[in-house]
Amino acid sequence: MTRILVVDDEPQILRAMRINLQARHYEVVTAADGAAALHATASDHPDLVVLDLGLPDIDGVDVIRKLRAWTPIPIVILSGRMESAAKVAALDAGADDYVTKPFGVEELLARIRAVTRRTGSSEPPPPVRVGRHTVDLADRQVHADDGAEPVHLTPVEWRLLEVLARNPGKLVSQRQLLQQVWGPAYQTETQYLRQYVKHLRRKLEPDPAHPRHLLTEPGLGYRFQP
Repeated sequence: MTRILVVDDEPQILRAMRINLQARHYEVVTAADGAAALHATASDHPDLVVLDLGLPDIDGVDVIRKLRAWTPIPIVILSGRMESAAKVAALDAGADDYVTKPFGVEELLARIRAVTRRTGSSEPPPPVRVGRHTVDLADRQVHADDGAEPVHLTPVEWRLLEVLARNPGKLVSQRQLLQQVWGPAYQTETQYLRQYVKHLRRKLEPDPAHPRHLLTEPGLGYRFQP
């Protein structure tokens, strides 16, 4: 299910957006200001952000810049600023599309669908093999070849495994993993990576001490080898 973060300081808009998006089977997270939006993006890992520019603490364009410093998440602007300069500034900062208030819900939904298609953000990679397990990232299920009970992975373990699985055979840096899984405030917390990769190996690798799929590149990052 696609998760959308809606950022607006008007409670009635947040309520209306939540009702309309949930009715279309989206999962909805809300934030009423820029600081809460940045925190929610890092902690809740939405697939797309719908962002008002006129926030009470941080200007929406600055929120876009702060997000673009560490994440490619799609951003759709929803704002009452109608002048061209405001739209250009938001798009130049990294927004993907712009809808002006007052807006039609169907138009906004169409923009959300279009941006999601372009970025492919809601399309998880196909199932991957790790040792004796098949990992279905779409349904978040791990199936063992011997028919044993499915392996349970925590939300953080799923996010970490998905980032690696999206880049098969490619070195993913420690910084990139920390930003995408935990957020920009954790760029130096390499012990988090070591601990969670260790957990994944224990659950998925046939011989965790000698991994074949979840590989460490010392001092650089990690690599998923199918």
